[in-house]
Amino acid sequence: MKTKKILYSVLLIALPFVWTSCSDLLDVEPEDLITKENFYKTEADFQAATGPLYNKVWFDFNDKFYYGLGDGRADNLYAPYSDYVYPFTDLSETGLTGPLVSAWGSLYNVVQQSNNVIIGITDSEVSATVKNKYIAEARFMRGTAYWYLASLWGDVIISTDPRELVKNPIVNKNPVKDVYEFAIRDLEYAAKYLPETAGQAGRLTRYSAFGMLSRVYLSYSGLSSNPNSGTRNQEYLDLAKKAAEKVMTSGPYSLMTNYADLFMVDNNNNSESMFALQWVPNGDYGVNNTQQAYFALGSDITGDDAAWGYWTRASYDVLKEYESKDVRRKATWMADNDFYAEISKSNGGYTVDHANNFVNVKKGVVGSTKDNSKITRMNSALNTYMLRLGEVYLNYAEAALGNNASTADAVALAGVNKLRVRAGLDPKTTLTYADIIHERRVELCMEGQYWYDLVRRSYYKQQEVVNYITGQNRGTIQPILYDAATNAVSIDPAGSSSQRSIGNVDESIFLMPYPESELVQNPLLRESAVPYQFTEERIKDLF
Repeated sequence: MKTKKILYSVLLIALPFVWTSCSDLLDVEPEDLITKENFYKTEADFQAATGPLYNKVWFDFNDKFYYGLGDGRADNLYAPYSDYVYPFTDLSETGLTGPLVSAWGSLYNVVQQSNNVIIGITDSEVSATVKNKYIAEARFMRGTAYWYLASLWGDVIISTDPRELVKNPIVNKNPVKDVYEFAIRDLEYAAKYLPETAGQAGRLTRYSAFGMLSRVYLSYSGLSSNPNSGTRNQEYLDLAKKAAEKVMTSGPYSLMTNYADLFMVDNNNNSESMFALQWVPNGDYGVNNTQQAYFALGSDITGDDAAWGYWTRASYDVLKEYESKDVRRKATWMADNDFYAEISKSNGGYTVDHANNFVNVKKGVVGSTKDNSKITRMNSALNTYMLRLGEVYLNYAEAALGNNASTADAVALAGVNKLRVRAGLDPKTTLTYADIIHERRVELCMEGQYWYDLVRRSYYKQQEVVNYITGQNRGTIQPILYDAATNAVSIDPAGSSSQRSIGNVDESIFLMPYPESELVQNPLLRESAVPYQFTEERIKDLF
């Protein structure tokens, strides 16, 4: 999709959305086109305008790229026949790779729809107090999209007014440092002006912004001109700690008791969810969560033909991460003899019945229409987690570790151990980077996060991450045996390995190629980045 086409189409995205009190979900059925002249008159208009920021604009990002990049490229996921996974796992994507092109367009749709909302609300005559709250909501979304853009492409175009880009789409990109700075300013504004609690289930709070800031500060802390410096900026490590601690001590969120319950449709917008994409039960294409169709092992799970996950499997590398008693494995991956009461309920539940030499995706697989009336073909109706409390605990722990070899920080240990105890594991008494990255990988597995963890580490320990990825030996597909009772994976001595051709593992893998169509439309993307001119001050006294 060309830049101008993307930006022009975003100017026309104007679907009034109603937040229905009966379901606490976004109802995104279009009623009429809105314009600046007849809209942005009341708070109800503001709610309707920000509605699509929770689903419609993220659809192409969520559909395949969310996990194809976040988990596939990190080698959590192995799908040798799925062209929305294997180019990322094989490190062979190009500017023509479909999900990559779609994700770029989706993220800029988030940016430009957020810009439309900000412009429309700013020019309205509603009170500043009300306006600031919804501008903050849009700036949270824009800041989050720019974190993804910076993490994926590095230097990208910063835009605050889509009308200018429609007039002239041939513009310079901005350096990654400025893109991060822009994202931080958006999220700091959101942390100041979003409400303490969500007025409607699924809406953001200021603690959602603090949680996202803990992620972005953590990323930014390692960014420097020397990707092998080995150290991070202490100022931003401290800010990451403060932002995470704000959530942990003052926010309205709490861990759910049972990890597997996080991924049940009826538990959408639960106590742990801080920002989730809101997919509409029985909604049209574009406001539906398609992921179950790509993950489900077979039609006996979905009850229809949309079940294409037989060859979408856990990698040998990720299966080695699970400790023997870790209940998170069964909630994330289906292994032979695993039983799930929530699937095929009319038959007394579902038992996985296949050979023990592969493991399929469970997280995101919720069953059929007979199991839950909210499910339809190619729409699980399950929220997509973009940020939850478990990550914030881990963000705090990593920031507390900082540039040290280990930490016994009491708050860090308390947060990490809450996750471990919930998972059925023994608590830790100290934490190293290896401990924290292990917990991140298994706690957030198949939630599109692990590749970004590796990118963050590459900002200051690039060669270490290159060596780690080389050690994953992605080019060799090992025959495995898996014991679901003990989470034990081993190489099958009777099997034979197969080889795949993968891209070069070097510093280039940490930046995605720009979509080819964008390079054609805007040749300045090939040129050096130009510093962005900021026009507002950073929020002060946020903590």
